[in-house]
Amino acid sequence: MTQRAELATVLDRMAVDELITAYAVAIDDGDWTAYRNLFTADGRADYRSAGGIEGGAGQVAGWLAENLAPFAVRQHLIVNRRVRFTTLDHDTGDTAAVRADYFNPMRLATGNGSAAPDLECGGRYGFGLLRTPEGWRLREVVVEEKWRRMPRRTAAEPH
Repeated sequence: MTQRAELATVLDRMAVDELITAYAVAIDDGDWTAYRNLFTADGRADYRSAGGIEGGAGQVAGWLAENLAPFAVRQHLIVNRRVRFTTLDHDTGDTAAVRADYFNPMRLATGNGSAAPDLECGGRYGFGLLRTPEGWRLREVVVEEKWRRMPRRTAAEPH
């Protein structure tokens, strides 16, 4: 590989990393316009393994806005990112596949005064990306939730 090709790969990896980070920040901040703008026009997301829906980015953004509204604090930590670049014959540009693990603690707005999260979950994301004239965009997001934990209520806490 030439130095020019190596530099292009490094720049692509940085751009892909920025896109995945922007995805997490958009969800955590509840910025659903930014969330939708991260996707290609035909981009889709699948949250069914976490009890959600599968659909176009706009439809899923609406579902996320409604279902995450009770959580005043959200923090998606997306780690162990593995990026693979390819060019497919039927694509209009370069593609990338990213597999990454996530940990997501969330805190309800009506918490009990504790700093502990009300819900924690973790799993793996599968991201399919496409290089567009506007830069890298998400074509597909698939969530594979592997575990979920909610704190046990004590006898003194209301149900």
